[in-house]
Amino acid sequence: MYDICCIGHITLDKVVTTRSVVHMPGGTSFYFSSAIRNMDVKYSMVTALAEKERYIAEELRAKGTEIVVLPSANTLYFENIYSENQDHRTQRVSQLADPFTAEQLSDINARFFHLGPLVADDIPVSVIRELAKKGKVSLDVQGYLRKVENEQVIHIDWPAKKEALQYVHILKANESEMEVLTGTNDVRKGAMTLASWGVKEVIITLGSRGSVVYKDQTWYDIPAYIPTTSVVDATGCGDTYMAGYLYQRVNNANPQDAGEFAAAMATLKIEGSGPFTGNADDVTRFLAANHSYTFSLTA
Repeated sequence: MYDICCIGHITLDKVVTTRSVVHMPGGTSFYFSSAIRNMDVKYSMVTALAEKERYIAEELRAKGTEIVVLPSANTLYFENIYSENQDHRTQRVSQLADPFTAEQLSDINARFFHLGPLVADDIPVSVIRELAKKGKVSLDVQGYLRKVENEQVIHIDWPAKKEALQYVHILKANESEMEVLTGTNDVRKGAMTLASWGVKEVIITLGSRGSVVYKDQTWYDIPAYIPTTSVVDATGCGDTYMAGYLYQRVNNANPQDAGEFAAAMATLKIEGSGPFTGNADDVTRFLAANHSYTFSLTA
């Protein structure tokens, strides 16, 4: 039995910013696993890779991550292009990996399953339903809102959202994803709508304006933290945030403390290219030393 198991494809990524072009592994499972690896938690990851890319999993194993690698005809290939404002990016996909099935995951047990679909067909609703019988499901919804056509990422709504979200304990979405799902750009209305569909804990990330958690009809306003250096690469920040948040929640932290820890961890990650590789002490020191932006959404 693991505390947390992350399920999602590792990708081959090309990250293009105004400062650099970097080729590296990526995807929710990669960034989440790298960020949580040095935390005091029993953790595993399930991914799917083509045979020729299995070296990526071996590199993660060598650093201490427990991984189950499922077979796939191809490895997912993503190109992420950022403008100067790193809250926004455009994407292209040149090859897709095979979707996960409930049968493949039948022997995996965890208190929390964090799902990181990257495109709409990655993780069927049947998988969410079966995992919810064994543990609490945490979901980063972004992939369900992406359809690939002619290598271009088309943004769509999630037809199965009401069926699926009744099985989701924690949902993470950014502002634009929330608006697609709920039809409103009002963060509080959007979060309450998602909760009405069955989600127990709704997290809406707001980029440089922080994040909001809605749980048991209570609001938690989470500040954004000022980077000590410059913003280098935002790829994987949401995944890093969720690694910090779930690490705290599995250790019984309340949503406010978990959110602040997660936000600080994401800020440390954004200061460099590649995944967060620090530990809980690094995040705690950052929280103690840095001031935050404060904000409160109107009720």
